[in-house]
Amino acid sequence: MLTAPSQLILRNSEHVRGKVLLLNHESDLCAVELQKDCDSVTALALDFNHYLALQVAGAKVTCYFGHQLPKPDTFDTVVIYYPKAKALMGYLLQLAAVYLSNGGQLLVVGENKGGIRAFDKQQSDHFSPARKRDNARHCLLYTAERNHTLAQLHIEPFLSRYQLSTANGTLTICNMVGVFSEKQLDQGTELLLQHLPSLNGRVLDFGCGAGVISAALLLQNPQLQLECVDINALALLACEHTLAANGFSARVYPSDGLAQVTGAFEGIISNPPFHDGLNSTTDIATSFVADSRRHLKSGGIWQIVANRHLPYADTIVRHFGEVNIIAETNKYKVYRNRT
Repeated sequence: MLTAPSQLILRNSEHVRGKVLLLNHESDLCAVELQKDCDSVTALALDFNHYLALQVAGAKVTCYFGHQLPKPDTFDTVVIYYPKAKALMGYLLQLAAVYLSNGGQLLVVGENKGGIRAFDKQQSDHFSPARKRDNARHCLLYTAERNHTLAQLHIEPFLSRYQLSTANGTLTICNMVGVFSEKQLDQGTELLLQHLPSLNGRVLDFGCGAGVISAALLLQNPQLQLECVDINALALLACEHTLAANGFSARVYPSDGLAQVTGAFEGIISNPPFHDGLNSTTDIATSFVADSRRHLKSGGIWQIVANRHLPYADTIVRHFGEVNIIAETNKYKVYRNRT
């Protein structure tokens, strides 16, 4: 099943030629379809689930997960899938400029409801003025050509920092464009940090984002064996920067839910995500509750913060036997259970 943006790409496949790179691609097999008419196709996913979907397909597509390719390379065509976070587009344009050969073709595609119309105001000096090439399936497709200006990948312009005061001291929080709560602490995590449990041993920060919870836990107890997982490549990069900025170390890696997590933990802490793309869903959180129970040691602590309107209670009771709410506001609840 191809997404609407991918269908629009294939409808205009005459503009996708030679050595092709897909940036921020979606969870489908468009890369496989493009192989039929292209010399080669490489896919760089910023979403770990999208990377896994392409890997599982067994396609002869070179696919990577991360904020950049593992080594320098150049391409004749670069396709950018417009991100749900508009601020991320500048970073993707920089990546495209780095990897696209001079005179090469840039294609930008996205859904109207996803904000693609804003691309008219997000042009880059590294490309000719973009032209609307097609409009179908509630999507837009733009094309532009790479010019001869020098392009280098610089993370710093897309990295923000702020200071966070906690009960145990001040932390420097680093975050990347497009990552949740980019420039200030969100209210849910703030409530969670006010009620952090005392933890020891091996602890998991699920959906770590910029590493706020991880940094606060390590400030409280630097001896923790902390692991940080997320599906977003820029979130993992931001988490690494936050840890480094505060002199902490932890294992940071991608995971689809807890599928790539092994072993048992003394604690699992999270402000779990409840969005998949542009859609709100409780499926991620529901699976997380069930999987958490299996990954906790006897006596282990499971604690999350969640929006009040999300139906967690029944799932928590089903897997932990009871619901314990240790703090709440008019918007959020903090749940804590022991195994």
